[in-house]
Amino acid sequence: QVQLVESGGGLVQTGGSLRLSCAASGITVSTNVMSWYRQAPGKEREWVATISEGGNSDVGDSVKGRFAISRDNAKNTVYLDMSSLKPEDTAVYYCNHASWDRQDWGQGTQVTVSS
Repeated sequence: QVQLVESGGGLVQTGGSLRLSCAASGITVSTNVMSWYRQAPGKEREWVATISEGGNSDVGDSVKGRFAISRDNAKNTVYLDMSSLKPEDTAVYYCNHASWDRQDWGQGTQVTVSS
């Protein structure tokens, strides 16, 4: 059974930083495609960042230069480092695992950026 548990969200001021963590069980993050998505109130879920099995990463245009995705294979954990946060980054952030036959989501962690 795959479980993804996010943590690290909270309230931060504009310009601040946060690190989100996604602890995985039931899969090995180093051999899977792992992503972060976010959903703001009244909006559709939005892709934020992805890290491939080979360690290549990509982030969305709205967060490029401010957010970075990484992983710790020993801890089987994926991270989202967020800096220069803006009020428009306020959302619930979700960890995602996708493979050819399944997709798994965490429960989400709230990030609120105050102006």
